[in-house]
Amino acid sequence: MSDQLTIGGKTFTSRLMTGTGKHRSPEDLAASVESSGTEIITVAIRRLNLDDPNEKTILDYLDWDKYQILPNTAGSTTADEAVFTAQLAREVTGSDWIKIEVIPDPKYLLPDPIGTLEASERLVKDGFTVLPYIGADPVLARRLEDIGCATVMPLGSPIGSGRGVLTLDEIEIIIEQAGVPVVVDAGLGTPSEAASVMEVGADAVLVNTAIAQAEDPAMMGEGFKLGVQAGRLAYEAGRIPAKAYASASSPLEGVPQAATTG
Repeated sequence: MSDQLTIGGKTFTSRLMTGTGKHRSPEDLAASVESSGTEIITVAIRRLNLDDPNEKTILDYLDWDKYQILPNTAGSTTADEAVFTAQLAREVTGSDWIKIEVIPDPKYLLPDPIGTLEASERLVKDGFTVLPYIGADPVLARRLEDIGCATVMPLGSPIGSGRGVLTLDEIEIIIEQAGVPVVVDAGLGTPSEAASVMEVGADAVLVNTAIAQAEDPAMMGEGFKLGVQAGRLAYEAGRIPAKAYASASSPLEGVPQAATTG
């Protein structure tokens, strides 16, 4: 695909981001990352054992020269925890990129809009490239863009639910208003769902559970790659307007009309 995705001054050819959680094995992770064609990979810093330098972590299975590693603050329940985790991530990875997740509710795992805004504002001022995960809230998305976030990342449905895109109307408003890339994150279960948000103008999607927990993660990774590409092509091509009535695809000029009887 010829068009590129630009985030924080960096350009990418893939519009599919992937996660590293819930894979059954490092081999499954490596295979799905390769087949997906992703260039941006999220890693939950709080879930790595950083106390033992000899213990292998997910970071050891990723080629840092090939991928943009995107640490996230998963596990943070407050803005303070998210800021601390971001600072730790910068020390570990040497990168200023951070995906903000502030999630106080362990049942529904919905992001805290107030905590997210607070943590994002503090980290932007500290020089981070901030990619905040949010509910599909157009007002919050505008506020986050106004304070300097590099993207906004509204959910399609709750994390890991596989319920698809339940927030399409709100996502379309966010896309209409946004001056930064809109990345649909969470809840996608199939490549067709990724295609559906790309078709309405989302700049990228982030997928984890749907790939990691598939029976064949590598095959599902490729499926999402193709779904994202198809959706982007459809958006760029410009779909036909929906109509209430049928419209013949073959011209009727010169076609004899059936005789009528009186």
